[in-house]
Amino acid sequence: MTKRNQRLLGVAALLIGVGVAATLGFTAFRKNMMYFYTPSDLAAGTVPVGAAAQLGGLVEAGSLTRGDGLKVEFRVADCAKNIPVRYEGVLPDLFREGQGVVADGYMNDEHVFVATRILAKHDENYMPPQVADALKGNPDTGKHSCMPFKAVDKTVAAS
Repeated sequence: MTKRNQRLLGVAALLIGVGVAATLGFTAFRKNMMYFYTPSDLAAGTVPVGAAAQLGGLVEAGSLTRGDGLKVEFRVADCAKNIPVRYEGVLPDLFREGQGVVADGYMNDEHVFVATRILAKHDENYMPPQVADALKGNPDTGKHSCMPFKAVDKTVAAS
């Protein structure tokens, strides 16, 4: 084998190795990708059962029920639809009804969102950007249409 053929063989092996590594990397990235959805999106069936997702909205007033141990169930709403959520674990200190929340997890075949992690807003002025966008209300008044929930904007709460 000549030096030229050896060099071509080395370059071909290198390109094949880089291609395999890139394919494996993109496949792993795609499997771990998590999209943000509102309760209306999940109610419409846009998320396949078992697919990783983030659910964002407001915890519906009166929906929080505690089970055995650390089991908790509540409903997350976006003014149009609400989705039941199951979670087993310690809830954040700032978690409560009427507040913004983002839950990581998946939809099960019973149309219940099974959360693996719960994130709550950290002060009275903050709401996760995806939740705030999903709950944008009337641009003239600045109010959203979720009457049972706390206002999204501090200026709305003061009025």
